[in-house]
Amino acid sequence: MAKITYIEHDGTEHVVDVKPGLTVMEGARDNGVPGIEADCGGACACSTCHVYVDPSWVERIPAKDDMEEDMLDFAWQPDPATSRLTCQIKVTDAMDGLVVRMPERQI
Repeated sequence: MAKITYIEHDGTEHVVDVKPGLTVMEGARDNGVPGIEADCGGACACSTCHVYVDPSWVERIPAKDDMEEDMLDFAWQPDPATSRLTCQIKVTDAMDGLVVRMPERQI
C-alpha cells in the first residue's frame, strides 16, 4: 500500500492507503476524499480530477502523456509544472508518501 496525502484547497488533509495498481483518483474516490469529482470515471475525458502534485514528487511519478496534457487545458488554473489528472497516475509502492493538493474548484 502507498500512503497518499490529499490536501483540500482549505488545507484539510486526508491521508489514505491506496493499493498499487489503482489510480490516485480511485484512491480518493474509494476513500471519500472530497474535491476530486472524476466525472468521466477515469477515462481522461474531463479535467475534474485535477490536482497539483507536490513539487518534490513531480519528477518521481511518470510523465504526462499528450492526452493528459490536452485535457489539463480545461482544468481550473492549471500549473504547467505541477498540474496532473489523478486518473492518469497509477499508484506503485514507490509512491508511498505522495502529496497532492486540490484546486479551489474543478471545472
